[in-house]
Amino acid sequence: MRGALAAQRSSARRLHLWGATALACIMSSVVLPGVSFAQDIDLVAATGVSTDSEMLLEADTIVYDHDQAIVTAVGGVQIDYDGYRLVAQRVAYNQNTSRLIASGRVEIVSPDGTKIYSEEIDITDDFRDGFVNALRVQTADNTYFAAENADRREGNITTFTRGVYTACEPCEEKPDQPPIWRIKAQKIIWNGKAKTVRFEKSRFEMFGMPLAFLPAFEIADPTVKQKSGFLFPRYKSGSRLGYGAEVPYYWAVSPTADLTFKPAWYSKQGFLANAEWRQKFDNGEYSITVAGIRQRSPEEFYKSIAPAYSSDNETTRAMIGTKGRFQINSRWTAGWDFLAQTDKNFAYRYGIDGYDQHSRTNQIYLTGLNDRNYFDLRGYKFDVQEQVTNFNRETGAPNPNARDARQPWVLPSFDYSYIPDQSIGGGELSIDVNTQSLYRRLVDDAAPVTGAAYGRLAGIEGWSGRVTAEAEWKRSLIAPGGLMLTPLLHARGDAIGVDFQGDSLDRINDLGVASDIRSAYYRAMATAGLEARWPVLFSTTSSTHVLEPMAQIFARPNEPHGTSLGIPNEDAQSMVFDASNLFERDKFSGYDRIEGGVRANVGLRYSGNFDNGWSAHGLFGQSFHLAGRNPYAQLDYVNVGAASGLETARSDYVGSLGVVSPIGFNASVGARFDEDTFEVRRTDLTAGYASRPVSVSAAYSFIEKQPDYGFAEDRHEVRGSASLRLHENWRVFGSGTYDITNEV
Repeated sequence: MRGALAAQRSSARRLHLWGATALACIMSSVVLPGVSFAQDIDLVAATGVSTDSEMLLEADTIVYDHDQAIVTAVGGVQIDYDGYRLVAQRVAYNQNTSRLIASGRVEIVSPDGTKIYSEEIDITDDFRDGFVNALRVQTADNTYFAAENADRREGNITTFTRGVYTACEPCEEKPDQPPIWRIKAQKIIWNGKAKTVRFEKSRFEMFGMPLAFLPAFEIADPTVKQKSGFLFPRYKSGSRLGYGAEVPYYWAVSPTADLTFKPAWYSKQGFLANAEWRQKFDNGEYSITVAGIRQRSPEEFYKSIAPAYSSDNETTRAMIGTKGRFQINSRWTAGWDFLAQTDKNFAYRYGIDGYDQHSRTNQIYLTGLNDRNYFDLRGYKFDVQEQVTNFNRETGAPNPNARDARQPWVLPSFDYSYIPDQSIGGGELSIDVNTQSLYRRLVDDAAPVTGAAYGRLAGIEGWSGRVTAEAEWKRSLIAPGGLMLTPLLHARGDAIGVDFQGDSLDRINDLGVASDIRSAYYRAMATAGLEARWPVLFSTTSSTHVLEPMAQIFARPNEPHGTSLGIPNEDAQSMVFDASNLFERDKFSGYDRIEGGVRANVGLRYSGNFDNGWSAHGLFGQSFHLAGRNPYAQLDYVNVGAASGLETARSDYVGSLGVVSPIGFNASVGARFDEDTFEVRRTDLTAGYASRPVSVSAAYSFIEKQPDYGFAEDRHEVRGSASLRLHENWRVFGSGTYDITNEV
């Protein structure tokens, strides 16, 4: 004890006593997340403070006023007791009124790391009631609370007046700036016995701007991990469903399992039953969702579509869905996602959480990852939750407008990648295996194309399967003068089987793109390539720049079956030629098509870094087909190379330019230009901003019409997305796409 005034022995003992109880009293009288409260007068039992613990009291001055019966510690007061610490400028105890007052930048730190700040704390000696002025708290899990004052009554109810709660950390540079989000309330009432927190006359704010006002609502104490009770209701409406409301009830079955009932009522369709079961384990979790309704007015769905084609034309509708993911060990993960329903549009129509995507994938998978080696085995089925039936209910004829019936089962899809740790011949060897087996039942995926010479057959009715194995070796060498040379060898083999069913063969003959239709195909491809790069560095006093001329050449035989192309194309239907794949060995997007012939790619790459933290990058180049058949000029079932910019011997020009700022802003532009007229064929503009709490992005794309590829008109699209981090475990996000041409 520093600078203490002399006191009588009896007074010294009393000082020790009130100091210990004062600390315990203070810690038991503040109600905040992560802070325990005394539930009755037995403070020692309630707070876990040991009666055998030593107490250390330090202060610049200790004063005992015999006349007023007040003991005061003044200047740099610090009390340490059983893991708790109290720091204040002044602590006074009045024996006559049984009040203890700590004032002057009061700070209390509990053993769990919770920090409590106040200018003044006034507590009664019976440890039940207390009053705190200008309170501010930071809990161990980084939640923050502040109030003008707090009043504790009856030992377990604390009322905060004009309180604020948030989980956003205050800005260090501008501590007075409003956090990203917070809740302000006229009163916040914490019930220590019921473990609830009630907000009265509250409002929810983002960046200091009020967004929602609520007269009153109640939540579980943040220290409670699980608590059964009603959740916030949801209001719904729709022209076919009517007005509706959902009132969820959460049942905490056990510390690792819960059940949420989500009953809803719609004015036109009636009662919807909905429930979700969830359970967690040490290595994973799973969930099961069930829902059902007996529709009162199915005819409401006929207003926009004929009854014979309405997939909503059912009285009784139901679904069951399940999801799961388990970490088998540090390398292996298994999971599933399934939806089964009485019709293909129920979950989407009624917005069943987790299953309301318009296009979704049912799947089961097993993945493994070890260093650079990868294993993925899965089976999946694409579902399109659309409002039209696959077939006419009256005639049984296929519905040409239905998308779901054309989606295949993929059983299985397998990918394996292996890269040995040791070098092979001084270079790197990679081995990849891919297999896929598809089955499309009842109808093929065929459609005429307006303005095109041929139609498109995106998928056959029946079965097709493929096994592919490939190996690639490459080695980087540095020649005198900084020239970097990378020789490359690649070999690949495929075995393909096809079982055409229904009228797929007739449709293939109508397309006129295949002359050799078989049930089995075998093909092989070998490639020898060389890449040359010559980076040149330029420096100034405030920046560095690298210009890198690049050139590649790949020599290989023609694409097997290139003149007939009777092989189905299921996974290489997209074809976008731009700066990102200019220097790819094979520019097809999947395994079903392979590139043949001799091709050269040339371009100039740029990168720059500036002292202010900005950086820039760019690329411009062109591709040349030098010998053999050009695979991008060979039509297949989906006309994948049509108007791609690669179908001619000299390709279109492609380029990109982008900048990145040190504050999270980035922007880029990419374009494809006609090889003769330099007319723009495609443009992509993107811009974005990313920081710890907020990220936004926007993009615009112009794509010139591609009649043979299924697009008879130019396309203009705008895309945007945004994400806001509310808390360590909470994030709000959204995205959207708008087709300017079709106004959808």
